[in-house]
Amino acid sequence: MNRISRRLAVVLAAVLVFVGAAAGASAATVLHFGFQKVRSGLPSNVGHFKLTSTDLRANRPIPAPFWGCDDAGLSPQLSWRGAPAGTKSFAVTLFDPDAPTGSGFWHWQAWDIPASTTSLPTGAVLPAGAVNGTNDGGGTGYTGPCPPTGDITHRYQFTVVALSIPTLELPAGTSQAVVGYVIGHNALASATFTATAQQ
Repeated sequence: MNRISRRLAVVLAAVLVFVGAAAGASAATVLHFGFQKVRSGLPSNVGHFKLTSTDLRANRPIPAPFWGCDDAGLSPQLSWRGAPAGTKSFAVTLFDPDAPTGSGFWHWQAWDIPASTTSLPTGAVLPAGAVNGTNDGGGTGYTGPCPPTGDITHRYQFTVVALSIPTLELPAGTSQAVVGYVIGHNALASATFTATAQQ
């Protein structure tokens, strides 16, 4: 082996040692994901009304009974007031914009909730005629927070949307994107309540 070949062999060995060490280190570290804005499905000029919860505190951690890591989480109590005249129905959603998916995570989409409704109880059974959609976990109805261990604090946005139509005329298995689009194009006003979760 000549001098150049020996030098190349030494360099190659050093590179392999470095790569192996880096791979081992990365396997032991928590992944860190970047951020991108998820475009809202609601027009910026819709009106606003008030949404509250007796189970949650705004911008505070969500209590354990409402988490979804074991698929047993309850939906929290929600109350709203001040929806505009002309409201024909409501939709209720729960969205995590911080989920490392590139498109957030829909935890809940429910629609065709009668206009006479002003609250949902803890562990809600929807009013007659309302539809529980498919969440991003593949189940039907509400699924609670379960952010990746070691990740940032996630925001969970509960939103009630007042709609100008009595029904979206969409089946429960409709994709979250289509449901969001139809809600946005028939929205009169919205109310949002944000809580957090981290583990």
